Amino acid sequence: MTRITATPAQLHKAADIQEKILSLQAELGQLLGAEVSITAEPTEAPTGKRKFSAAARAKMRAAQKARWAKIKGTASIVPAPKKKRKMSAQGLANIRAGVAKRMAAQGKALAGKPVKKARKKISAAGLANIRAAQKARWAKAKAAGKA
Repeated sequence: MTRITATPAQLHKAADIQEKILSLQAELGQLLGAEVSITAEPTEAPTGKRKFSAAARAKMRAAQKARWAKIKGTASIVPAPKKKRKMSAQGLANIRAGVAKRMAAQGKALAGKPVKKARKKISAAGLANIRAAQKARWAKAKAAGKA
């Protein structure tokens, strides 16, 4: 659907024509002794105005002031930095409780710390082999003159 924009002059002319139509209908109703109903309600032409929030208007105002300051060569107004939002202790507790609940539903434990994997246990014979190999490496290094 194509939207046609009308100039202000066209809108004024349309409003004048609509007023004439309404006055002629009222006059016709007086002549006939009864009210004449309008078959179709006149629709208002779109004004093209948008509604902006107060924050958006403030941003636009600050930007316009900065543009004018740049043109005039005066110092621009620097907007104050936004304050960082902080989460309340209760909000953080709610989030942690929700996470714990979801983890429990999945069958995972959450005790505040990540779960560590169990270390592999080496047999006594395997440990003895590692120690013997280590002693051999050190003996070879000492023989080569390395500290």
